[in-house]
This record gives sequence, C-alpha cells and structure tokens, in this order.
Amino acid sequence: MTEADEPVDPSEVGEQDAPPVEEKPYKIIFEANKCFGAGKCAEVSTNWSLDLDTGIAKPKTYFFGEAELDHNVKAAEVCPAKKDRGVIHVVDRRTDEEIAPDPDGDGTLSVDW
Repeated sequence: MTEADEPVDPSEVGEQDAPPVEEKPYKIIFEANKCFGAGKCAEVSTNWSLDLDTGIAKPKTYFFGEAELDHNVKAAEVCPAKKDRGVIHVVDRRTDEEIAPDPDGDGTLSVDW
C-alpha cells in the first residue's frame, strides 16, 4: 500500500498551513460533499455563509480561537445533513477531540470519509 492509498486522518487535515495551536486552538473539518444547503449554519454563526449559486455552505475561516467557539459549535449542532449527524465538525486541535457534533459522545471524530 502506498502513502497515497492510505486513509486520510481527519485530525491532520489543514495542519500544514495552520496557525499556531496557541493562537487558534480550534478548527473546522467540513464535509462539503455532503452539504445539501439547508443554511442552518449560516443562521446561527457569523463564520458561515450559504452560497446561493452552489447551495453549499462555507466557513470564512477554518481555524479560530475561544471567542468564536460557541457559534461554530452551534453551527455544527444545527446542521441537519448526514442523517442528523452533521457535516460540520469542530475539533480541539490540542487534543484532536471532536467538540461538536460528537454524536457518539466520546470525542472521536465522526468524519465519514
């Protein structure tokens, strides 16, 4: 098996270009291919917008600090895609634990790739 054949670890996504963890301890992993454009995220978070041309939501930033945590968590929790499990994942970069939506309640990443 080559490196290209190995599954991607979701906690590694975006880290090569990320700001320091101390500055932005949280990140979003967004399964855009499963977004169906309900727009709930954009209703509750200033970080999210719904592109009316594509029908796909989009975050303004993927890395953020404590001040932006609550509304990004809310966006993840209200997302109805992926059979009510959501496609927006808020991850604590310090521990690689999923804060939201955390459907299994154990902090493991619920990304479905």
